[in-house]
Amino acid sequence: MDRRILSSPMDFDPDHIPVLHAEVLELLAPRAGETLIDCTAGLGGHAGAIAARLGPSGRVVLFDLDPNNLRRAEARVRAALNPADPASARVDAVRANFVQAPAWADRHGVRADMLLADLGFASTQVDDPERGLSFRKPGPLDMRLDPDAPISAAELVNTLPERELGDLIARFGEERHARRIAAKLAAERREAPITTTDRLASIVRSVVPRTPGSIDGATRTFQALRIATNDEIGALEALLGSIERVTTRPTGEQGWLVPGARVGIISFHSLEDRPVKRAFTALTQSGHAEPVTRRPVVPTEDEQRRNPRSRSAKLRVIRLVGGDAGATD
Repeated sequence: MDRRILSSPMDFDPDHIPVLHAEVLELLAPRAGETLIDCTAGLGGHAGAIAARLGPSGRVVLFDLDPNNLRRAEARVRAALNPADPASARVDAVRANFVQAPAWADRHGVRADMLLADLGFASTQVDDPERGLSFRKPGPLDMRLDPDAPISAAELVNTLPERELGDLIARFGEERHARRIAAKLAAERREAPITTTDRLASIVRSVVPRTPGSIDGATRTFQALRIATNDEIGALEALLGSIERVTTRPTGEQGWLVPGARVGIISFHSLEDRPVKRAFTALTQSGHAEPVTRRPVVPTEDEQRRNPRSRSAKLRVIRLVGGDAGATD
């Protein structure tokens, strides 16, 4: 791979500031020479800011399913980690779901001092109508974060039995009109396949009552389909399970996260935040971790004004206990 191309300033947006930027830096407290695993690289905003504090002796491992964003994130991190010689910076860009992070780290002998997972989406994904993640502009009903994944949202909408489709919308969208929506979608797809975001949104809105000040009637259905298409909750729960297991490894056995590692997760809705809160609380109560945040950190009013997409963000951070902590007798 040509590192000169990856290190071009055209490969990333220097003005991109990720959600809770200052708070992530403060709470993860990166130090020179440490290693970061960024589970959701996005455009590299968080990782780039952390890399600047790690210096040339630090290391950053980036995971992302989107090849274009991964390339841009790598360029940003290389330039931040070693501005004098980005090509020599210790950066690993891994195009994979973050559930593979523990196995990848073990295979490559990486032991991370920090783990970060920002469960939101890059603006390049949300704003691109071809990705089908938003109903603001017409586009194909895709929603795949990994362009090569086999199943799109359109396939779910058009092939799932009505009951299963309703269950999906109810579970992942927390939509109380899920049954009505599923019945309408089943009726409409018999007339013609539902293949675009604007048609899906129009159908859903036709059966969801709209009250003044409420969110768009299609919002919860889109959320549900996106989560299901990408198995987002399953991936998150698998990651949380891997974090828990590394704290209970046998004495003397090295894990992919070092004792004292800081783990931060940014969630954007209750389906994400609940399992994170539950897992972090269990680790703290068992003595395997210490809370860095006693309650979730949320964006300031100023950040919410500058970036309305940050409004629902919640950051939770724990520190895995040091020494032989987490080892079992």
